[in-house]
Amino acid sequence: MGDIGSFLQTISIQALPLVFAITFHEAAHGYVAFKKGDPTAQMLGRVTLNPLAHIDPVGTIILPAFLILTSSPLLFGWAKPVPVNFRLLRDQKRDPIYVASAGVVTNLALAAVSGLLFRFIGFVDPYAIQKALYQGLSAQADSASQMVFIPVALMCVASIKWNVLLAIFNMIPIPPLDGGRIAVGLLPYGPSQKLASIERYGIIIVIALFMFDPFGIIRGIIYPIMNLLFAIFLGGLP
Repeated sequence: MGDIGSFLQTISIQALPLVFAITFHEAAHGYVAFKKGDPTAQMLGRVTLNPLAHIDPVGTIILPAFLILTSSPLLFGWAKPVPVNFRLLRDQKRDPIYVASAGVVTNLALAAVSGLLFRFIGFVDPYAIQKALYQGLSAQADSASQMVFIPVALMCVASIKWNVLLAIFNMIPIPPLDGGRIAVGLLPYGPSQKLASIERYGIIIVIALFMFDPFGIIRGIIYPIMNLLFAIFLGGLP
């Protein structure tokens, strides 16, 4: 029973920040696309903060839960991509960059807000933060306020983790990831078209990159950037 209770507690702390991170990320894509001339996502009900519109059962729920349960060092997942008809955007070169950037900017903003809330809790009750950081889910509250502060602090940490993960993962310059679409928009025509042509294989390439890391990009670049941002948003705390 203890293991089940611990698992459910872990999921409850991790799930809400993950769902918020994914929902805001996808809704931001749809909103900016709508503002730039493409009503596709709006017409399909995807410009919404209702998480049910964006959740992919496997990528949003089953896979992340399995990775958390098995204490995997690799956290990976996805949502249903917001449909964007790039041909309807007013500026075919510039607007796709805005649409692609919207999700990443939103995730970084959510991480910043979570960091501010985390520091506010630390200002009000430093002991709640210490217990959350060093004892985690096993922390015992010494007061009624800590019964709220400790789980909220843990959710802030999870929110920073998930939002930084989504932001940096999506900035990998391989389409159809956001970074790939940004690169396609920024590069000259020739290289841009060559990069765009690999989109059908993009997800396979990204998964292989994370699984095998043949050039040390994940260990040498991606993870250090994620750890740096995590520490910054958390206030420089370990």
